Amino acid sequence: MTDRLLKGGVLVDGTGRRKADVLVRDGRIAAIGPDIVEASGAGVTDCRGKLVCAGFTDLHVHFREPGQSYKETIRSGSRAAARGGYTTVCAMPNLAPVPDTPETLALEQEIIDRDACIEVLPYCSITRGRKGLELTDFAALKGHCCAFSDDGSGVQDDAMMRAAMTAAAREDVILAAHCEDNALLRGGYIHDGRYAAAHGHRGICSESEWGQIARDLQLAEQTGCRYHVCHISCAESVELIRAAKARGVRVTCETAPHYLVLCEDDLQEDGRFKMNPPLRRAEDREALVEGLRDGTIDAVATDHAPHSAEEKSRGLAGSAMGIVGLETAFPVLYTELVIPGKVRLERIVEALTEGPRRAFRLPGGRVEPGAAADLTVIDPDAQWTVDPAEFLSQGRATPFAGMRVRSRIVLTLKDGEPVWQE
Repeated sequence: MTDRLLKGGVLVDGTGRRKADVLVRDGRIAAIGPDIVEASGAGVTDCRGKLVCAGFTDLHVHFREPGQSYKETIRSGSRAAARGGYTTVCAMPNLAPVPDTPETLALEQEIIDRDACIEVLPYCSITRGRKGLELTDFAALKGHCCAFSDDGSGVQDDAMMRAAMTAAAREDVILAAHCEDNALLRGGYIHDGRYAAAHGHRGICSESEWGQIARDLQLAEQTGCRYHVCHISCAESVELIRAAKARGVRVTCETAPHYLVLCEDDLQEDGRFKMNPPLRRAEDREALVEGLRDGTIDAVATDHAPHSAEEKSRGLAGSAMGIVGLETAFPVLYTELVIPGKVRLERIVEALTEGPRRAFRLPGGRVEPGAAADLTVIDPDAQWTVDPAEFLSQGRATPFAGMRVRSRIVLTLKDGEPVWQE
């Protein structure tokens, strides 16, 4: 394990920024301070003009393995994450087989142990097979996963969700919910708004999301469950969660970069603009930005969801739901939110580091002596054009293709070792 001195960078976290050197020894942060003298045997990385922060954490990725490795693998997904500055990601259970028993989870964990270049924490499902009919055995799995989710589908039955939250509270585990009321979908696939009406598309109403969040918040308040809301996309969701937090409900939430910077007005007749939940109104986007600013939104997660080129080639109506995001998240947020002054850099960094780790009770997320040397180095002045052909992910569908962005991840360290270097 090589000792390393990050020299002359600006450390950034949720509290502010300061110029300081960081000495890494034996995979951990050994010292932080101005003008650290080069240690014997330590390699020096010139970080002048660069930002240094804790490695990013993404609470919501789809690495598709086992079961759909033609879309993505743990190897390709983790490499893409490292390139995006991530040192920890949480992998959703939309897999075949679904990780709902120790045996099926072991299949995924074996691949993670063999192929991941960063920390990949698996989810297990809330219900067996993600079918909403029978609870997974939380007690048998809780020591081996980060949380429980049926992501990709909401738990439709109220009694089943109450039972799940009661069991989760008893076992002190986190339920992470994809909130979607199937009865309100009516065949929709983009937001039920101006664009859908103008172009003859079937729309998904916002209530399909916020209505189920309202139900779940009531159940979480009654059961005391730790409840996390995945990928919120509309103003009503932000307000419901803000009010629940004020009442003391144990709720956290995430949104994604595309909901913070895009809306239905940006839609094109292209599958790379199709995701679930969909891009909503400009007013929803602004409510999400405000929720990020005021701390209602705990984390920014990518919902990285790769598909094959053929699956994303059928336009808005026929393409699979999901886009990729790990390799563009920070530059997009920096370009569209930080540079225009909409959200402070420190808040963006917090939502990518400490925020998600607090939400899921994971240690770390700060640059401090003794911590694991999971670090991201960013060149804030780099300018480049998003070209999906250059992605390390097997997925190529992104609404940000062709976008000119500022900032680039130049170095990602996991336990002091480079997992990505520009």
